[in-house]
Order: sequence, then C-alpha cells, then structure tokens
Amino acid sequence: QVQLVESGGGLVQAGGSLRLSCAASGSTFSINVMGWYRQAPGKQRELVATARRGGDTNYADSVKGRFTISRDNAKNTVSLQMNSLRPEDTAVYYCNAHTYQLVDYWGKGTLVTVSS
Repeated sequence: QVQLVESGGGLVQAGGSLRLSCAASGSTFSINVMGWYRQAPGKQRELVATARRGGDTNYADSVKGRFTISRDNAKNTVSLQMNSLRPEDTAVYYCNAHTYQLVDYWGKGTLVTVSS
C-alpha cells in the first residue's frame, strides 16, 4: 500500500505561480512513476506531468514550458512548480503513484483556482 498526501493548492491570479507537493509513504519502494493529474469541473481527469524513478519526465502539451515536475526518490516526494498560470488551469490536482505491479494510488486532491 502507498499513501499520498498533497499540499500547496490555493487561489492565484492569472500569470501567477503555485507549487504543489506530494509525499508518499508506505511501500514506496514499489513506486515506478509519480505524477500529477487534474480534473476540472465537468471534465475528465487528465495527465499533467509524470516523473519516472529513473528521471524521465513527461508533460501534457498544455503545460509544457510553464510547469516543472521534480521528484526526490530519497524523500519519496514529487513536486509541481506551476508558473504563468491560466484560468483554464483551474482544477483539482491529484498526486498519483504508479507501481511496478501496475497498481495506481491517488491522493485526495488539492484545489487550484486561477482567477482572471
């Protein structure tokens, strides 16, 4: 089992920045990929960014150049630095851990609201 706890959401004006953090506990040795997903009202959950244990990262086209994911394997944390935020980035952001056993774990989510 893996437990994930997110922090760092909030309200920010368009053009501003926020940093989300996620701490994993439990069977962290089983985690291969950690990442962030988001779900806006009335929309499906979508991938934002992921980071593999070996360092490879992946971003949604909509956030490339604005968001940066970073992972600390020793501390079992993953962070998402979000710059140049837009109203369309408003969503609940979820931390995800994908294990080598192909099991997904999710945090409870943190709300990011970007005002225009």
